[in-house]
Amino acid sequence: MSKIALVDDDRNILTSVAITLEAEGFEVETYNDGQSALDAFNKKMPDMAVFDIKMPRMDGMDLLQRVRQKSKMPVIFLTSKDDEIDEVLGLRMGADDYVKKPFSQRLLVERIRALLRRQDTMASDAAGGEVEEAKLMVRGELTMDPLRHSVSWKGQDVSLTVTEFLLLQALAQRPGFVKSRDQLMDVAYDDQVYVDDRTIDSHIKRLRKKMRTVDSEFSAIETLYGIGYRYNEE
Repeated sequence: MSKIALVDDDRNILTSVAITLEAEGFEVETYNDGQSALDAFNKKMPDMAVFDIKMPRMDGMDLLQRVRQKSKMPVIFLTSKDDEIDEVLGLRMGADDYVKKPFSQRLLVERIRALLRRQDTMASDAAGGEVEEAKLMVRGELTMDPLRHSVSWKGQDVSLTVTEFLLLQALAQRPGFVKSRDQLMDVAYDDQVYVDDRTIDSHIKRLRKKMRTVDSEFSAIETLYGIGYRYNEE
């Protein structure tokens, strides 16, 4: 049973999310602020954590910075719709993903499961002494390392969320081949989670924006209107 830490000053969120996660078989610990969470983490780290960004005593950014000094525990940020700068900064500091408020608890559960699966895969590969370089995917100027969840374009690192990473990986695996929105939804979300076409479009838009922070001419992801997307190897 994986232990999940929820850190948020909104008691309604703590209660409702904790109930949902416990129903899914997780063990849950809740904290009202960053300092109380850090005090508990110093005694024993959970398997992963969900942090709100804006909190009293110690905010999510400060808490993440303290955690990253001693642990690579997966962390998801909860952000408001106006926190795009905080999202980017949080990912650069070592957050693994973010979910915008108000959010679907079903989607949050799936993001948690995806991060835990990734963590398990990395641990098993490391224990087996597998050669990580063999898992690198190189497509033109793009390099992706699924084990480290790292992406670089023209030698420069790009911070992506789990969802953005999965979408880019799905497109880049077969350059020139079109992936429909339905196919991309299957890649990024569990079959039981409903998302519409606009959700995938929003992820692709943010993915392009992040790639263009390191290369303003980035155009490897092509839109085929009414059909889907494809990756063109450059």
